[in-house]
Order: sequence, then C-alpha cells, then structure tokens
Amino acid sequence: MNDNQPYGNPYGQDGLGREVLGGNVDTSGSGFPFLEMGTSFVIGLAIGFFMKKFFKILLLILGFALVALFVMESQGISTVDEHALEAGVSSGIDSFQGLAAMLKERLSNMTITGGAGAVAGFFVGLKFG
Repeated sequence: MNDNQPYGNPYGQDGLGREVLGGNVDTSGSGFPFLEMGTSFVIGLAIGFFMKKFFKILLLILGFALVALFVMESQGISTVDEHALEAGVSSGIDSFQGLAAMLKERLSNMTITGGAGAVAGFFVGLKFG
C-alpha cells in the first residue's frame, strides 16, 4: 500500500468507474423504483401488499385461536364441535375469496392501460407483501 494514499486505491484509479462508463453515471435514482410507475400501478401495488399482509395476520390470529382451543379441549375445559369449526373456517375462506375477487374486478375495470398497470401492481404487491 502507498503511504500517500493510506485508505485510497493503491493503483491510483480513483475515478475508474466513471471513466469506463463514459462519465454518465446516474446517481439520482430513487431507492423505490415503484414510485416512478403510474398511479394505477401504485394503487394495485398497495392493494396487493395489503391483501397479503392482512391474510398473514388473519392466519396468525386464527392459528393462535385454534391452538388455544385445542389446548383447552385437551385440559378438559371445553369441547370442540368439529363440524361447526369446519363450517366457520369454510365461511371465512369464502368471504376472503369474495373480497379478493371484488378487488381484482375493481382493479381490472379501470381504463385499459390503467387496469393493466393496476393488475400488474396487484400481483407485484402480492409478491413483495
């Protein structure tokens, strides 16, 4: 290492990256590329992200309640009606599917380009949520 450059590049090529790229390095790019998309894409992204997080939280609460119910049954505190439990979970799944279908329909009814962007944003939101 050179004594004149204790922390720098020992080969004296400090600006190599800009020279290789021709000096056209864009450093103004935001850390959130989704902000540069259209409004409908951002709306779809927000809805998709919300749906996935909401579903995860709902499953967490449902799982905790079921474990607590099964523990109470094993201790003899309560009894569980299997058919009522299955019917309740089934109706919850049906209502969630209805909500998801309504949101997808609403997003797809936007203008042609906006609807495509909104649906794409929805699926990106599901992916990243």
